[in-house]
Amino acid sequence: MKCTAFILILLAAALSISCSRQPKTFVLVLKPIAHGAAIVESSGGKQSAEVGTPLGQPVVVQVNDEQGNAVPGALVIMHGPNGVVFDPVASLTDSTGQSTINVSLGTIPGRYQLTASTATKTGKTAELKIEEIALGYQEMVGSQLNDQYCARCHNQESTPERVSNYDNLEVKPHPFTEGDTLNKMSDPDLAAIISHGGPALNKSPLMPPYGYTLSKSEIQALVAYIRMVSDPPYGAPGIVYAQQ
Repeated sequence: MKCTAFILILLAAALSISCSRQPKTFVLVLKPIAHGAAIVESSGGKQSAEVGTPLGQPVVVQVNDEQGNAVPGALVIMHGPNGVVFDPVASLTDSTGQSTINVSLGTIPGRYQLTASTATKTGKTAELKIEEIALGYQEMVGSQLNDQYCARCHNQESTPERVSNYDNLEVKPHPFTEGDTLNKMSDPDLAAIISHGGPALNKSPLMPPYGYTLSKSEIQALVAYIRMVSDPPYGAPGIVYAQQ
């Protein structure tokens, strides 16, 4: 009796493992009805979200032929580091030649490189690299502070919730993604400008001081957020890059 129960437990475990792998076999079920020559990003790249949560917008990719025309019915397969979840992991492009994928990032803060691939007519694989950012607790605090205090001037794109003041300023603030400039500044320098305003480092007086508004830990969180979203990436130790 005990032996029979043990065998049943093993069978149940085997079935459980088999079911957990079904999303991988799903790729084999989809049959492409067309093939393209290239795969390009339509939207959804360079987003940031809290670790372990879905991106705010789906990733949309498009398969094109040799002339740049959209190809409906091409198979798109998504790949990413451990912990990334794609919904769906494989799909056929729609009538516009596009495939829409919802993405949830992993639980490790850092940059995640995703890959969208499609098979070409010649049997080769065309790939597209897409980078997304998972924010840890400190970076999420910095992101919220950015939305509350900084984005109105440092982000030139207006939204229904926030009208940008960027174009009204004589001296244009650096976007926090502007790594070519901000990566050259040290963490203490960034903290000094946030705390004491632009004149602290002979920068524009239009940058006001926030040292009496933000705590030291909040300023550090804002610096951590700036480092995480910089483009090109900030290369100092401590930034984690998710691995395959």
